[in-house]
Amino acid sequence: MSVANHALILPADWRDFLALTKPRVMTLVVFTGLCGMLAAPVSINPVLGFTAILCIALGAGAAGALNQWYEADLDSKMKRTQGRPLPAGRMDRQSALHFGVGVAALSVILMGLAVNYVAAGILLLSILFYVLVYTVWLKRRTPQNIVIGGAAGAFPPLIGWAAATGDVALLPVLLFGLVFLWTPPHFWALALFVKTDYANAGVPMLPVVAGEKTTRVQIGLYTIPMAVAAIAPWPLGLTGALYGITAVATTALFALFALQVATRMAGEGDTMKPEKRLFAYSISYLFILFAAVAADRWLA
Repeated sequence: MSVANHALILPADWRDFLALTKPRVMTLVVFTGLCGMLAAPVSINPVLGFTAILCIALGAGAAGALNQWYEADLDSKMKRTQGRPLPAGRMDRQSALHFGVGVAALSVILMGLAVNYVAAGILLLSILFYVLVYTVWLKRRTPQNIVIGGAAGAFPPLIGWAAATGDVALLPVLLFGLVFLWTPPHFWALALFVKTDYANAGVPMLPVVAGEKTTRVQIGLYTIPMAVAAIAPWPLGLTGALYGITAVATTALFALFALQVATRMAGEGDTMKPEKRLFAYSISYLFILFAAVAADRWLA
């Protein structure tokens, strides 16, 4: 049932505003931003560092809120999103819009005034990219939505690095590329076992419009450049052996799981275990790699 069908919108409480920010997604965003900051060759004042991470969290939360404001109709059609504040009728769309815009403005202004304008500019770009390019332009129009839109979630390492240094260098660019290339196999693995939801909502995710076989092949293909981006900082001399060995080992396991998904034939059971395993591991994979790049810098 969509929000429009509710005769009465129940008053929202703080839990609903928190849910608007997509806190589970925000956790990974904040972590990659923090690790980008810690991997920088210079140290940042702890107060400014905390402020920068707070701004990244606020910016991510604002983007999530604006995403839910715009997609309230889609969320009402999918089982996994029907309990969100807007489709469940616990909040009106105007409140979500005002909250998202206000928090977004606060995050960018605070980052610019307290930290530096380079980090603030990249943060603004990431919010606009997620809301306008991915949510408004791509998601309902093309099965490449998650490919191009994946850039939105790849900005935090650049923001964290820029907060510490005031500029951008090759290592954070490679980390950006890693998250960008990781996003399609990560989300397509999810889309394979929730494709009915996407089909019901009319979202042209790859499994819906191109079928499972094509999606599995694409997961395997995208894993190749992702692996290159993940391992590249080590041979390029941007990180030490700690990161390098961790990247090789964890990426090999990712590739194995992706291969199992890519070569799985239709009709081989309906449990989607390989897909669910890849999706779950892909989250841990990114946490481990970014923790390793930060640890490598501080233990060097």
